[in-house]
Amino acid sequence: MTIALACGGLAACVPVVPDSGVGFNDYTEYQVAQATRDAELTGPGLSGAPPVSSERLPALQAPSQGSGALDTARAALAEPGSENALADAEADAETRARNSGVAPLDASPSNAAPPLRNNPDISDEQDFDAVSGRRGIEGDAARLAQARAQYRLVTPQALPERRDDGRLTPVEFALSTSHPLGQRVWRRSGFTSADRARRNCGNYATPDLAQADFLANGGPERDRLGLDPDGDGFVCGWDPAPFRRAVQG
Repeated sequence: MTIALACGGLAACVPVVPDSGVGFNDYTEYQVAQATRDAELTGPGLSGAPPVSSERLPALQAPSQGSGALDTARAALAEPGSENALADAEADAETRARNSGVAPLDASPSNAAPPLRNNPDISDEQDFDAVSGRRGIEGDAARLAQARAQYRLVTPQALPERRDDGRLTPVEFALSTSHPLGQRVWRRSGFTSADRARRNCGNYATPDLAQADFLANGGPERDRLGLDPDGDGFVCGWDPAPFRRAVQG
């Protein structure tokens, strides 16, 4: 009794699924419904082909000379009484294009490659047939003689000897010292000041030229040009560090 009551209560809790109306009673009824639907879509006597509208297209303007096959086909469709107007128009357009020498517009792997056009900007010196037609043995001999006449043999010259007057070049001075910028090593007179050095450094295009001139005029021991007020031997912003790093690797 308890089990029966439980099953009855569970059945009462299950919701009723409404009939969706989808489906059929048997397969024969389904076939009849499908055949009726197909007949409505295709129409009688068309054997499954889609219906064609009997509405007449509006008349189009006559195609101009040189118009494409599409315009010709549209004009032909506007003419009544022609069942194969489209096919006739396409055939006529293809014939006229073939007779006029114009290649058809339809792309196909069987189409012949377009003719190559000569580009005057591209050299044909590697084409033996092209070159042999405009050159000869005499011309090549003349060009070879002209090239030989322009040839010049440069005779090597001895390198100039380095002067040995005790003066150091900026690179030699950088490698012969190890103190940093701003460290006083040489004495300077009271007439040398930062303002004077700034004005005098303006006479040189680069710090390398200023350093070379400073060493050529008695530097670093003497500062005749007033370029080294701090006495470190480096003037006008010239820095020996790049030369030292180059030697150290």
